[in-house]
Amino acid sequence: MKRFMSIAMASAMVMTLLAGCGSTASEGTDAATDTDTTAAESTEAAEENTTAAESTEESASGGVFKIGGIGPTTGGAAVYGMAVQNAAQLAVDEINAAGGIGGYQIEFKFEDDENDPEKSVNAYNTLKDWNMQILMGTVTSGCCVAVVEKTSADNMFQLTPSGSSIEAIKYDNAFRVCFSDPNQGMASAKYIGENAVATKVAVIYDSSDIYSSGIYQKFVSEAASQSFEIVSAEAFTADSKTDFSVQLQKAKDSGAELVFLPIYYTEASLILSQAASMNYAPTFFGCDGLDGILDVENFDTSLAEGVMLLTPFAADAEDELTQNFVAAFKEKFGDTPNQFAADAYDAIYAIKAAAEKAGLTPDMDASAICDAMKTAMTQITLDGLTGVGMTWDASGEPNKAPKAVKIENGVYVAM
Repeated sequence: MKRFMSIAMASAMVMTLLAGCGSTASEGTDAATDTDTTAAESTEAAEENTTAAESTEESASGGVFKIGGIGPTTGGAAVYGMAVQNAAQLAVDEINAAGGIGGYQIEFKFEDDENDPEKSVNAYNTLKDWNMQILMGTVTSGCCVAVVEKTSADNMFQLTPSGSSIEAIKYDNAFRVCFSDPNQGMASAKYIGENAVATKVAVIYDSSDIYSSGIYQKFVSEAASQSFEIVSAEAFTADSKTDFSVQLQKAKDSGAELVFLPIYYTEASLILSQAASMNYAPTFFGCDGLDGILDVENFDTSLAEGVMLLTPFAADAEDELTQNFVAAFKEKFGDTPNQFAADAYDAIYAIKAAAEKAGLTPDMDASAICDAMKTAMTQITLDGLTGVGMTWDASGEPNKAPKAVKIENGVYVAM
């Protein structure tokens, strides 16, 4: 995942406006009765009010930007998808309350894909039927790779908050907020080496997953020029991701002081639990896929004490933007936001900035919006939760500085 860099408001607007028209019509009828207005005049006034209401309804429905989102809100990666859905909705609500995008409100709709590429494509088609104009998604790399084929063919603008594989944004209609997989691998190796975190490093990765294998390959390449040695590198696949005793034993026997985990939090929680049962306590270091490990059901979070990970966001950061975001997220959803939430929040604000830069209006079709957004994204600078002064180039990649956090007393602490 590279890094540099929620409800139907339209219905609410329509109902409000219609309610207003109904009230005006009633007042007009009362006034007509008080002044002995003729029945014909009353009928004419009522017809005029009905026409006005219909006109207002059409104006409201045609004056809303429709932004869709896709991600897993059920299944093993639901922590990611729920965080993205909630944070995006929070950003949408804030923007709408402040006047919208160029004076137009946003309607946001999020579809569950269960972290399944085929279901993600189905979710995309559902959003197209809803007349989506911009896609904020998908959340995971594999799904993003599948959906970007469709958005490219449709010339639909796509901004993924967290799809990190190279292929996730291989077309000119696609951009991302997070770092790419290779960049995460390179940044991780540099951080470990330049900060002398360890001299002997083991790696456990998922060779069947493009996210994990992409990070691993770049990590190994960069490690060659760093001051540590990779003493063990063991893979697992989607068909063998419950028992990690062999991989851990090899890491332990090799004398690895640090185990690099370029994997997702579910598997990582199993690895930490199994390592503890083996009395093996190295430093564990991961990337943004580990963000969510503290929320795994039935996981002893004390085992995550000291875990380090590269992530663009720490909820305990003291800057005003982060503090306000965390407070608002906790109040609305009763939970502390993770890095995926921060990526999504920044994604919605990036869409707003680019849309206003391009002078978009809701009456434009998705293809025309996409053409304008491609250029506008390269012309904006965003001070967001995941980076200050974030910019994008035509490749869709963000430009921002990496950060690292460490889990201490059950929370992320900036390093």
